[in-house]
Amino acid sequence: MLVAERYEKIVEWVDTQGSMRVTELSERCGVTEETIRRDLDKLEQAGRLRRSHGGAVSVKYKDELQSEIPYPERAVAHAEEKRRIASEAVKMVESGDRIALDASTTAWYMAAGLPNIPLTVLTNSIKVAAELSNKEQIRVIATGGQLASKSLSFVGPLAERSLDAYHVDKVFLSCKGVHLTKGISESNELQALVKQKMIHIADEVILLADSSKFNIQAFTRVAAMSSVGKVITDQGVDEEHVSALIEQNITCIRV
Repeated sequence: MLVAERYEKIVEWVDTQGSMRVTELSERCGVTEETIRRDLDKLEQAGRLRRSHGGAVSVKYKDELQSEIPYPERAVAHAEEKRRIASEAVKMVESGDRIALDASTTAWYMAAGLPNIPLTVLTNSIKVAAELSNKEQIRVIATGGQLASKSLSFVGPLAERSLDAYHVDKVFLSCKGVHLTKGISESNELQALVKQKMIHIADEVILLADSSKFNIQAFTRVAAMSSVGKVITDQGVDEEHVSALIEQNITCIRV
């Protein structure tokens, strides 16, 4: 395969799937991973794709950030359930913990409820960071990166790379969809990649998901259900889902 032909194939595959890993592209093209990384760098410079940790994201989804539901709208959707879930999650935080919070509205409610005790909080959310700014015992570390204005969060390669520098005891995150066989999913590719990285650097993964998220498979897969240790949800979740989570050795807490 000629270099130019390989470039075209890489862009075609990434556009079709939304994102691809270096390892998969290497296998498909029959070249080394280092060659693929150089190819991706050149294609990114040409504006034909976007580099991400371990792979590439299609530029077809560059406007996806603009399609996110604005923060004020998300904050009021199922607000009471989210507040109860957040309150329960706060109970799992102990003095001295290092935790990660994503850019979900439930994580924001959780940040508001955190006591002013010695903690380290790593987040890609401007709202979470601002909420914790008046709690002097809590050390806040923000990822930086590309600003997603509607969600008031940082995403993109810089946000992903900054997470590589840290390790946390627990990550508390939400998502757009929880499917018992398909796993956790997000409607936004770049948000999904940040959540994947947060899961990777955490000892324990706690999913904060109200019952409206269940049996939903959104556009981008974040992780398998096996990566989750605990799920905090509300009383509206079906008994069938609770039983299935327990069968997968996932603790399910309904509030």
